[in-house]
Amino acid sequence: MSPTTAWFLASVILLLGAMVPALLLSSRRGPTDRLVGVSLGGSVAVLIGVLLTQAYGESSYLIVPLVLAVLALTGVLVYTRLLGPR
Repeated sequence: MSPTTAWFLASVILLLGAMVPALLLSSRRGPTDRLVGVSLGGSVAVLIGVLLTQAYGESSYLIVPLVLAVLALTGVLVYTRLLGPR
């Protein structure tokens, strides 16, 4: 198995093993569980982006998961703010 195939395989396993539960959490449960699902989905998306960057061998693609990490954290903070007492 070539290194590129291993990176692609790892990203598919992570996509199926972690992103599917994150999507289910963020779409079917209460507000607190949705927050956990959004946070998990953002973290998994960043990891998948890093794995795909390694698979393609292009270091310039690394900017996308780094920006997504900042935006995912910001999204979770906004969602938490909206969940707070009024």
